[in-house]
Amino acid sequence: MENLLLPFLAAAEATAGNEKSLVYLLGLLVGSIVFLLLLILKLRVQAFLALIMASLFVAIGSGMPLVEIGDKIVASMGSNLGFIATIIGIGAIFGAILDHSGGVESLARSTIKAFGESRAPIAMLLTGFIISVPVFLDVALVIIAPIVYALARKTGKSVLHFGLPLVAGMGVTHAFVPPTPGPVFVAFVLGVNLGWVILLGCAVGLPTAIIAGLLLPRHLTKNIHIDPPENIEGEQEAKGNLPSIGTILLLIGLPILLIVTGTIIKESIAAGVSFDVPDGATANEIRGLRNDAVAAAIGEAPVFQQSLLFFGHPMIALLIATLGALAFLGFGRGANKDELLEVMTKALGPAGLIILITGAGGVFKGILKESGVADALEQAFASTGISVLLLAWVFATLVRIAQGSATVAMVTAAGLMISFVDGLSQPQLALIVIAIAAGATGFSHFNDSGFWIINRYFRMSEKQTLQTWSIISIVISVVGYLLAQILWFVVPS
Repeated sequence: MENLLLPFLAAAEATAGNEKSLVYLLGLLVGSIVFLLLLILKLRVQAFLALIMASLFVAIGSGMPLVEIGDKIVASMGSNLGFIATIIGIGAIFGAILDHSGGVESLARSTIKAFGESRAPIAMLLTGFIISVPVFLDVALVIIAPIVYALARKTGKSVLHFGLPLVAGMGVTHAFVPPTPGPVFVAFVLGVNLGWVILLGCAVGLPTAIIAGLLLPRHLTKNIHIDPPENIEGEQEAKGNLPSIGTILLLIGLPILLIVTGTIIKESIAAGVSFDVPDGATANEIRGLRNDAVAAAIGEAPVFQQSLLFFGHPMIALLIATLGALAFLGFGRGANKDELLEVMTKALGPAGLIILITGAGGVFKGILKESGVADALEQAFASTGISVLLLAWVFATLVRIAQGSATVAMVTAAGLMISFVDGLSQPQLALIVIAIAAGATGFSHFNDSGFWIINRYFRMSEKQTLQTWSIISIVISVVGYLLAQILWFVVPS
């Protein structure tokens, strides 16, 4: 313990004569997080407002000029929302159209038909893994729960036999794979291309889902049997005229393919650039020179490559998929304009709340950087030898355990990690995104809304939910982090 504290004590002595010492700034950071948790947990303040107030706490405590604080908050909010709000808004509309058209149910029933009832848990895992990319977890669970009930009733097996693989698959991609809001925000803050996050998120996420969703539930549910509800909803047959599985997979896979293709093109162009590095240049200055050189090379690239980069931009890729969903799943299936307008408008309600929370997380990150708190955190941990990936996971895990919201855990951890990522490659940054997402997914318990949704729809007691879903969430978190750590030694630095 004393050895671990030595770097902190040495850094504190070296900065004792400064106006704001390292110890003071670190104490301010701890105080701001305690203040944030107090607002959310005890006073029940909405997370958006709590993050803004925590940012004010840091700004005032660090001695920032009072007349500048308001403008800095507005600037931080605006600089983050331009990209994030667009992605989340379009993604929410895309998911709502899939839901309204019956696309979610079509995917679930088609995968079960392809695998057969004997392998229905695999079908449920894949359904959850795929559908949670564009559709919020709670929405997808509400839609697919009757299918889970029907399978349980038909086979005589427990609801958990089919339900736990479903939510394990959902939980993994909802956290690891953009364009879901959490990884989109963290990727934006850390400056990593979404294509890398998608590729490595799937590489880590699929084996994690298999371990947590197929192998683990067999042991967790040996002594737990949950019967489906005795009502007609649990026995309903598939609705007629569902969209084809091919259409659904094409619409979900298209934006992912376009984003990944754009990333590959950009990386191939970047690999061929060269630039002069002045003596004594810092990591940030070298990164800026490289970005300028890449931008110039892209401007001179052939039209074909520039077109792929245009279509591979996350906003354009998602917009194309959303317009395709409107055409094929909306107007193409007889929906009228007013009906679709209502669907799209309702989708922006919950999306708006997530946008505001991520925007406020951006404010918290900006104030931590401007105040010097983020640099103090980096200085404190610089000599401890702790892996940057482990640090990202620990930050997200601690916030997740304390207040329950995965989104708040991600935006808070992203702000804390901003000073630790200088000089890292794009794949390494993507793995940090995954480590944060893994930390923010695990340890689901009573303060997590997802805990209660799963508790309700799978008809479990609180103890049974702790014995099943909570353990699965911990395994998702730990295995996701460990796989990311293994890939850390493989990806280019």
